[in-house]
Amino acid sequence: MQNVSQEQAADFMPLARAEKTRFWRDGRFHSMECLTATFLTHEFAPHAHDTLSIGAIESGSQIATIRGARESSGPGDLYLINPGEIHDGAPAGGGYRYRMIYPDMALFREILEEVTGRSFHGTPAFGRQILHDQPLADAFLKAHRMLEEGAGALETGQGMYMVLAAMFQRHGSSIIVPVDTAERSAVRRTRDYLMENFASDIGLEELAAVAGLSRAHLIRAFRKEFHITPHAFLTDIRIRKARRMLRSGAPPAEVALECGFADQPHFTRHFKARTGLTPGQYRAG
Repeated sequence: MQNVSQEQAADFMPLARAEKTRFWRDGRFHSMECLTATFLTHEFAPHAHDTLSIGAIESGSQIATIRGARESSGPGDLYLINPGEIHDGAPAGGGYRYRMIYPDMALFREILEEVTGRSFHGTPAFGRQILHDQPLADAFLKAHRMLEEGAGALETGQGMYMVLAAMFQRHGSSIIVPVDTAERSAVRRTRDYLMENFASDIGLEELAAVAGLSRAHLIRAFRKEFHITPHAFLTDIRIRKARRMLRSGAPPAEVALECGFADQPHFTRHFKARTGLTPGQYRAG
């Protein structure tokens, strides 16, 4: 049998493992959500987060669609996904193992102001969502492992703090608001209507009336703007609301009803498709 290095061996580790996840919230960083997971077959449905989504792959590879572009990523690559950015993900080949954090904007802005010594008046954002930066990816994975292992408070806090600051210094910017058009105004009006009425059984004709567009035009324009259909967007908004309710301790059955799902199994299926976790796992994290 041919000898392989430790690094090469790590690339094959997902093949020998079962799918598993570990999810927790870290009180040192505003109760930041943290995830480590091994996925062999699980495919994420298109979804977005209310927070930043930052992560790196330890071994294996993933294929993701972000901003309508499909990209493959592996060790050395970083995920730097802005709040509200629609994306999905699926294993490539033998699966992958990765680590993610979901820092809220207040935490990120706080770190930036402390590092720069001045107020940050813009909205922190990343211009590229998947990029290769081996040293920073390695530093992130090391800091994430220290969080998971519960190392000393100073060591863990300093490690992740410095990584987050470096990420923005190397790859960050402020959000640039795109030029408005009549079509963009129509689909954003539709988006706002979905967000305000997510628990209702909204029909396509109702949405088209809100937008002032035909049904076909609305679907086409909505996909162009958000890279997702109105129905998929509505489902994702319901899941994002469900996450907030579960974090506050609400039972899954109540959350399913409040968020407009037909029943709890329907809710659980959609929740896991977008988070990799069951509602119970997420609530207990």
